Amino acid sequence: MEKKPSSNSRTVKTAQIFPPDANAYGTLFGGKLMAHIDDVAAIAAVRHARQSVVTASTDSVDFLQPVKVGDSISIEGFVTYVHNTSMEVFIKVIKEGLLTAEKSVCATAFLTFVAFGEDGNPTVVPQVYPETEQEKMLFEGAKLRRERRNERRKESQRMAKLYGTE
Repeated sequence: MEKKPSSNSRTVKTAQIFPPDANAYGTLFGGKLMAHIDDVAAIAAVRHARQSVVTASTDSVDFLQPVKVGDSISIEGFVTYVHNTSMEVFIKVIKEGLLTAEKSVCATAFLTFVAFGEDGNPTVVPQVYPETEQEKMLFEGAKLRRERRNERRKESQRMAKLYGTE
């Protein structure tokens, strides 16, 4: 299986924020932004794997600045690391004041996806390689993020067992 560059999976989506997307303060609902993030990340993962994928985890979504009604957001994502059947995707969200042309990064996130074959089981995907300095930095930090993700998952499983369904 041939390695693929991170740039092959690069995905960008732009949307304008309207009143139904916002809370009582006139800023974008976090859940709406998370839906956009998951959409872009899933497309990036499919572009890399060329297989069906499911979201396995969201490491974090860090909301750095509010997005207001009338602003636009551009969500950019790409695969940063692959481990057998799973892929880490980095997301950056840029808000733009459409009337002022001011831009800033308003959120970042890491998500993990698992690829599935036609048989419904996880399937191996091609490795990824970075090309730019930013991609290299993200690639180099991916193993540590994966270790932390696995520890967090163990803790989540422990909490689920402890608290159960009652």
